[in-house]
Amino acid sequence: MEQKENQLNIELPQDVADGVYANLAIIAHSPSEFILDFVRVVPNAPKAKVKSRIIMTPEHAKRLLNALQDNIGKYEQQYGQIKFPERSVSFPMGFGGGKA
Repeated sequence: MEQKENQLNIELPQDVADGVYANLAIIAHSPSEFILDFVRVVPNAPKAKVKSRIIMTPEHAKRLLNALQDNIGKYEQQYGQIKFPERSVSFPMGFGGGKA
């Protein structure tokens, strides 16, 4: 099978394929990069650890936003609207909890 000239072969190592669970994302930015910290918060635990950090350019962050919006739209068409719980969820520093 012939590969196209611009085709990218992406390898997914097993340790990465297993994934990392996170239930909180903290996002920061500078003029040249966006930093996404993925955190696992455990109820009644005094600390939470960053499980993964992704650093990307503003252009790639916007591409990620567009890809997420597209995928969420497709998900909701197939499975129904994603709803936030009615009860208030408390997140540190105001991340992730409010309704838009």
